[in-house]
Amino acid sequence: MAYYLRRAGNSLLLLLLTVSFVFIAGRMIGDPALNMLGPGASEVALEKLRRAAGLNDPIWLQYIRYVGNLLTGDFGVSYRFGYSVLPSEDLDEIGQPVIDIVIERLPATFLLAAVAMGVAVPLGVLMGVVAAAHPRSVADRIVTIIALAGVSVVQFWLGLMLIVFFAVQLGWLPTGGYGGFHHVILPALTLAARPIGRIAQITRSAMLDEMSKPYVVTARAKGVREWQIVFVHALKNAAVPIITMIGDELSALLTGAILVEKIFAWPGIGLLIIDSLTRSDLPLIQASIAVVATLVVVVNLMVDFSYRLVNPRIKLGTRA
Repeated sequence: MAYYLRRAGNSLLLLLLTVSFVFIAGRMIGDPALNMLGPGASEVALEKLRRAAGLNDPIWLQYIRYVGNLLTGDFGVSYRFGYSVLPSEDLDEIGQPVIDIVIERLPATFLLAAVAMGVAVPLGVLMGVVAAAHPRSVADRIVTIIALAGVSVVQFWLGLMLIVFFAVQLGWLPTGGYGGFHHVILPALTLAARPIGRIAQITRSAMLDEMSKPYVVTARAKGVREWQIVFVHALKNAAVPIITMIGDELSALLTGAILVEKIFAWPGIGLLIIDSLTRSDLPLIQASIAVVATLVVVVNLMVDFSYRLVNPRIKLGTRA
C-alpha cells in the first residue's frame, strides 16, 4: 500500500509541475488577451477580456486561481474556438467551456489509440515470441528487420506514403476524416508502426532470457510441449518488461498522435491542440495539455499497479 500511495503522490506532483509549466509558458509568450483576440482587437475588447479572465491580477493570484479551478474541473472558457470572426466589442455572448470541447474530442483519440494498440500489442508480442523461439533463424532475421524499420520510420513520411499508395493510387481508403472504420485504418497503422517494433524487440529480448533459464530445460526434459513452455510459462514470466514497454508506447502514442491526427484530419485531441495553438486560445491550450498529461499519468499508474497481477513475486514496496 505504501508503494501505491508513493507512486500516486509522485504522479500528482508530476501533473502539477506539468500544468504549472503550461501556465508559466502561456504568460511568457506575450499578452494572453492579445494572443486570444488578435492584433485587430480594440483596447475596449482587450481590457474587457483581461477583466473577465482576471489577467489584470498579480501573477501569483492568477496561478492560485488557475490551480484551484483545475481541481474543481473548471478549465476556463474559449473565446475563439468555433468562430472565424471574433466581435471586437461584445465578449459577453461568445465563449464555450474548454472542458466541453476537449471531452468532445476525446472519443476520437481513444478510438485511434485503441485500434493502433489493438494492432501493435498482439502483433508485436507474437513477432517477438516467434523470433525468440527460433533464434538466428530466417524468421528471427525477418522480425528484426521489421522491428528496426518500425522503430526507425518517421511517422510523417509513413503517413504520407500510406495515403499516396492506399488512398490515391489504389483508392481503397479515404485520405482522412472521421467516419466509419475505414477512416481509422491508415492513421492507426501509422501510429502502430513504432509500437510494433519496440514491443517486438523487448518481447524477443525478454523471451530469450527466459528461454535460457533452468526451468525451461527441466520442462523440456519432462516432455512438456514446446508451445506450452513458450506461451504458458516463459511468456508469463517475461510479461513485466513487455507490459512496461506497452505502457510506455501507449503514453507516447497519446502524445505522438498530434502529428498523425493533423496528417489525416482526425478530429481528436491532438488536432485540437494544433488548432488551439494556431488560434492562440490559451485556455484551450492549457486544458488540452492538462488532459493529455493526466491520461499519460493514469496509464503509467495502471502499468505500475499491474505488475503484481502478472507476477505476484514482485515486492513493489522495495522498488525505487
